[in-house]
Amino acid sequence: MRKAALHNLGCKVNSYETDAMAQLLEKAGYEIVPFSEIADVYIVNTCSVTNMADRKSRQMLHKAKKQNPDAVVVATGCYVQTAVDKVKEDLAIDIIIGNNKKKEVVPILEEYFKENEKDFVIDINNTSEYEDLEISTVTEHTRAHMKIQDGCNNFCSYCIIPYARGRIRSRKMDSIREEMVRLAEKGFKEIVLTGINLGCYSDGEKTLIDVIEMADEIEGIERVRLGSLDPEVITPDFVERIGKCRKICPHFHLSLQSGCNNTLKAMNRHYTAEEYFEKCEMLRSVFENPAFTTDIIVGFPGESDEDFEASLDFAKKVEFSRIHVFKYSKRDGTVAAKMPNQVDERIKTKRSDILIATGEELVKKYNENKLGTYDFVLWEERKQINGREYWVGHTTDYVEVALETDEELAGKIQKVALKDIINQEIILATQ
Repeated sequence: MRKAALHNLGCKVNSYETDAMAQLLEKAGYEIVPFSEIADVYIVNTCSVTNMADRKSRQMLHKAKKQNPDAVVVATGCYVQTAVDKVKEDLAIDIIIGNNKKKEVVPILEEYFKENEKDFVIDINNTSEYEDLEISTVTEHTRAHMKIQDGCNNFCSYCIIPYARGRIRSRKMDSIREEMVRLAEKGFKEIVLTGINLGCYSDGEKTLIDVIEMADEIEGIERVRLGSLDPEVITPDFVERIGKCRKICPHFHLSLQSGCNNTLKAMNRHYTAEEYFEKCEMLRSVFENPAFTTDIIVGFPGESDEDFEASLDFAKKVEFSRIHVFKYSKRDGTVAAKMPNQVDERIKTKRSDILIATGEELVKKYNENKLGTYDFVLWEERKQINGREYWVGHTTDYVEVALETDEELAGKIQKVALKDIINQEIILATQ
């Protein structure tokens, strides 16, 4: 029995694909071991969202070869797609698998063991077919991320992902339903729908809202959560229909990137700040106090002090429940990397600090509004907080909650009273 170790870098889509490859290998007779152990095969599912991600991907590939020079090292993922020439020359790598060939990992390995020659399987941009990977279990014990869409056609000026993932393609509705049923039978109560550009899901005339409505009817699934969405998906029809779904989590990660129209235009984002706010208000019309989380980039090329202030004021106006702040990082191969007026690193850091502090204030405000109420929590794991042991989990609007109890709660959904805030972002609950 050969041993295989897998390491994932990057997004939830990558994580899903890593789990799927592990299950394919296990089914074929491989023993799956931790990446830190000696293995016969190491698979690194790489990321390429930033230059730093490229560097981390190379480091993990070289670490694998150093751990066992006789092992077969497999590079797959987005770094493979965006740096083909570098990857082919890398002596630490034995097999290269493109983003549309991960399902073939077992036969590719078997062929390699027969021929023992360096193998390259790239070819991402010559396909319009969705690669139908699937899972029956996941590394998390309570919620399951489900990939239903791949690729992106947006070509935002700062982003390399369309070059790494290819054009938009989607999973068939029947395949999605089958996996949801399997996961429900395994005891997973929460499904998180994910994709590279989730809002662009399409199977014939079926769109994302049809997937959500289908999930709403699956017996055993009690929560349906959405991954990151671009605001364009929020239409009157979408809002009317999603408002009728009983299991949808009122937590929407709407990708913003900037609250300044000048910067949004330079980013090649296809909405204005005003349109974004309108989408939030549409969702608020059918959900009581929904949580809006987002990503915001500071220090994008050409961003002036006034542009940053406009973005900061807009974040306050939306009243996000959480903001993920990123300092703009020049990504080779993108339009933005060649733009004039690159912002000084010290200015980026200053703006980042200001926005992070604002985000912390917004988290506190959102959480304080929940105190004195009751909510349902899906318990996930035990965690040490301030020297005490708690069960922690999340509400439907993705607020982290802690409960001090000796009960075994993993995977249970329980209604609790929200009493106090500990560690700023975690709410203390009582039964």
